[in-house]
Amino acid sequence: MLAEHGCEPGEISWIEADKAADIAFGKELDAANSKLRGVIEAVDVIAQRKSDRTKKLLVADMDSTMITVECLDELADYAGFKPQVAAVTERAMRGEIDFAAALDKRVSLLKGLSADIITRCHDARVSISAGAIPLIRTMKSHGARCVLVSGGFTLFADRVAAEIGFDRAVSNILTIESGALSGTVERPLVDAAEKERILAEESKDLGLERSETLAIGDGANDKPMIEAAGLGIAYRGKPLLREAADACLDHADLSALLYAQGIPRKDWAEA
Repeated sequence: MLAEHGCEPGEISWIEADKAADIAFGKELDAANSKLRGVIEAVDVIAQRKSDRTKKLLVADMDSTMITVECLDELADYAGFKPQVAAVTERAMRGEIDFAAALDKRVSLLKGLSADIITRCHDARVSISAGAIPLIRTMKSHGARCVLVSGGFTLFADRVAAEIGFDRAVSNILTIESGALSGTVERPLVDAAEKERILAEESKDLGLERSETLAIGDGANDKPMIEAAGLGIAYRGKPLLREAADACLDHADLSALLYAQGIPRKDWAEA
């Protein structure tokens, strides 16, 4: 298929036997990206340049990416209206409605819930996505900086970041008054523009070229940072993000991004 699209295939080698392979090709990166994506059943294809393959900065979304759930939807379940909130979340992640307006609308429904619901929800509902811990800890062991950026909430994100091993976490703050959720979110919001800004800020502070950066997310509010990164990945992504991403992870877990950087299992950090 590479040959058919003018990509001049070359050497083939295993990164991990029967699990992850490199297929070198000579040119036409855009053709390889567009023609090979999704054509091999149950296999993820990441076409990229060989130079700067090992990334020095990772910026990652949290909900439905580094963890398996949408925290706001799970909080709403405690209040008995998860279906309504989840429907708004889905539309927001698809880019069909404004992120800030959707966030305010959903959070307002939490007004009056006891603040200790955050801890209960985290302990009962939040699960780390498969491959997240080896991905972050291995990249850090190779000298990369890893930053969690979330349109979700600090009370979840700070715990998730610590558990996985991120260097920094940036997220929104739910306001609490007299031990109860007030139904509002502090400003400024961590939205799509802020996620992109943090990627740019971290890159500048580290003196990195765009090609040395990696970003991953699942929804429309991840699109600007995905487009700005050297390698932008849609993880089980919504259609709008899939179109913008350099590659999609639909089958493998997050540890596949170590293979994408040419790092075999024997060189992964222990969880």
